[in-house]
Amino acid sequence: MKLTTLNLLLGLALMASSAQAAGDIEHPHERIEKVKAKDTTPHTEKSIMDRIHLKGDLRLRYESIERDDTPAEDNKYRYRLRIGAVVDLTDNLHAEVGMRSGFANPTSGNQTFEEDEPLKDYFFQSLRFNVLGLVYNSGNSTYKVGRQPYMMYRPIKSQLVWDNDVSLNGANYQYKNDTHIITVGANQPTLEEKSTANDTVNLFIAQYVNITKFESAQLNLGTGVYYYDGLKGNTALFVSRKGNTMYKDTNGNNRYANDYHMVEAFGELKFKDVFGKPVKVAAGLVYNFGASDNNFGYDLAIQVGKAKKINDWQVKYSYTDLQEDATYGAYSDSDNFGGGTASKGHAIRAKFKAGKNIYLAGNFFFNTLYQSRTKDLLVVEPTYERVQLDMIYKF
Repeated sequence: MKLTTLNLLLGLALMASSAQAAGDIEHPHERIEKVKAKDTTPHTEKSIMDRIHLKGDLRLRYESIERDDTPAEDNKYRYRLRIGAVVDLTDNLHAEVGMRSGFANPTSGNQTFEEDEPLKDYFFQSLRFNVLGLVYNSGNSTYKVGRQPYMMYRPIKSQLVWDNDVSLNGANYQYKNDTHIITVGANQPTLEEKSTANDTVNLFIAQYVNITKFESAQLNLGTGVYYYDGLKGNTALFVSRKGNTMYKDTNGNNRYANDYHMVEAFGELKFKDVFGKPVKVAAGLVYNFGASDNNFGYDLAIQVGKAKKINDWQVKYSYTDLQEDATYGAYSDSDNFGGGTASKGHAIRAKFKAGKNIYLAGNFFFNTLYQSRTKDLLVVEPTYERVQLDMIYKF
């Protein structure tokens, strides 16, 4: 199938004309949980259909990538489809299931349109489960078992350590009230197609967030420990090493040179109203005790506005610098730097709510890659520039 710009614009117009009400989501179940919390009807009085909560979104994207050490600009038309459901088994126990598009990528549901494949082959062939588990709520406590999106708090949704789309297999617990959030868990990474891992990897997480509320602002201070067991000496969990330091064994296989035992610390200040707009500022850092050098990273960010109601907008700016082994590159932001570590630079993310369930968005990345990531040894630190233009339809 050959996709032209005209095809894409016609598709956007058609979808915009069919807009229906929906809320904002960050992963396939967040909005369902918010809707479900407002429903106080006892479980025993609900019909079977009332116990099932469906949701999803479709994103169409034009993307352009330029970097100094490659000969040509890379232009792509892509889509991401996410479908999710929550089933109320009892008042407190819920089953969650989610599917998304994408292939062999733990941090992205993007699927690129190819010129020689018919449209009908894309959607169902690329869908795979990214959520399949149970959730139990008891007061301020939440217990999750199975394959789930991670539960850690991120200041202004920072992806310094965790990309938006990461799912983990395991058992996790979170306690949350008005003054603090405590999260702990034991997991294993979700291995996608084409995984090349030889050995099992376990991940243990713990995070604490202190919340202080003022009359017109809120201060969140947090720290987390993320301990991977089984990475050093293991072959890559995924096809790309994403900036982390590796070495070749006697058989020519790439293996991780370091462990990844990371400590994260962050601060976030949220103002309710600054000249009529909500404003957030945040700073975060990560340090990997599993490596002896090139093991530090940080992120500075500010966001103005919130795309909550029709015609609302938001803009976020961030500057990020990640040394090679500051964090596990396969799970950090998959858009900035092209994903991974060993890079630094600026990111601008903007979103506009154009209809009840239609969002227009643009992401702009202006980065410098470390020499360890270059594809041409003559280019010491290649520049990396990426533009993403999105239309998001939520249902």
